[in-house]
Amino acid sequence: MGEFRSDWLSKSIAGSVLGFTLAVALAGLFAVAGPGGLEARNKYQFVMWLVAPIWLGVASLVFLFRSGRAAFLWLGGANLLAFGGLYLCRRLLH
Repeated sequence: MGEFRSDWLSKSIAGSVLGFTLAVALAGLFAVAGPGGLEARNKYQFVMWLVAPIWLGVASLVFLFRSGRAAFLWLGGANLLAFGGLYLCRRLLH
């Protein structure tokens, strides 16, 4: 039987929580700065469905980090960048 790695729980939490917020921010960036802007026809449905594959991608790749702490730090930084970019796009484009 395989060895249980204690950092898998922290990596899972980082991927679940911070991966979801990162997916929401990236989908929001696409909604605001993507083709057609917020007024594009039928874009809301696509943006809504865009969250799930991004979230699952982040949640699956989080196990490549060396430790749970590294996962929290990198995903936290990515969240700050994504939400900062979303804020700037909203301020500059609207």
